[in-house]
Amino acid sequence: MIPHIDANALAARDPDALAATKIGVEDVGFLTLHNTALTADQVRATLAAYRTFFKGDVANKQAVNMNVTGSNRGWGGAGSEQVDPDANADYKEVFDCGVELPKDDPFARLPVYAPNQWPARPDGFQQAVEGYFTAARVVCLDLLQGISAAIGADPTYFADKFAKPMALLRGNYYPERPDWAGEKDFGIAAHTDYGCLTLLATDGQPGLEVQMRDGAWVPVQAEPGTFIINFGEMLEMWTANPDGGGQIRATPHRVVGGAHERISIPLFFNPVYDTNVTPPGTPRLSAGEHLSRRYQETYTHLQDTE
Repeated sequence: MIPHIDANALAARDPDALAATKIGVEDVGFLTLHNTALTADQVRATLAAYRTFFKGDVANKQAVNMNVTGSNRGWGGAGSEQVDPDANADYKEVFDCGVELPKDDPFARLPVYAPNQWPARPDGFQQAVEGYFTAARVVCLDLLQGISAAIGADPTYFADKFAKPMALLRGNYYPERPDWAGEKDFGIAAHTDYGCLTLLATDGQPGLEVQMRDGAWVPVQAEPGTFIINFGEMLEMWTANPDGGGQIRATPHRVVGGAHERISIPLFFNPVYDTNVTPPGTPRLSAGEHLSRRYQETYTHLQDTE
């Protein structure tokens, strides 16, 4: 069962909220979060902006096609991502944006901080997405502090690790499952997220499935204003504990697709590029090195072809 967490109760370190969060992060790898600073109306407005973009003309989307920049910024059409090498490329469309740094910042030239690409239409798209992105990053950092408290770690541990986050905000457009789709075709195939924490808003349509420890696939959905939270490979590695306990779980999930289109907005919240994300006593690996390698393996336009 996926725990349902009240964000205000967790911020107040309510014992029941802490206990439920601990189960969610250590046993399930998923939870849902409500009563955050982001309202349902804010989420609906942002979903509407993405929907207008995705349903708009192809030329407007092609003008910001991410294969032009060679980074994960802008629009990616169907087949632009393949999260499972044993499945076909995912048939969803995406729009990615991230945190931009001043040009004189030493990290500014790294692909994980690449300049954003914004479409000409719809009007107000950039403002809507950037406003949501800013507010959602605050929710993520507050949640990480609550999670630290829940697993018995220092609640302030993450406070200085996200000053220049490698945060990626994505709009996902899943069309109706195509008639041609077979057993290797997915909106997004089974995978674990690569980074730290994912804050997912959806339009309420079903589609997301989570693999439980017994191997069963369980559907999970949430209306706008309630967020689905899961954790990535980076945070699982970062919190590894040789004595067991306290380790956060990255759980496989997928979207098969169904009879109705679906829009979702995941925020992949990751620390500063040079943050060491391995536990004490193990070889150092920076957050940026980990993410760059995983992006290279996933985005089809970043892969070498012969």
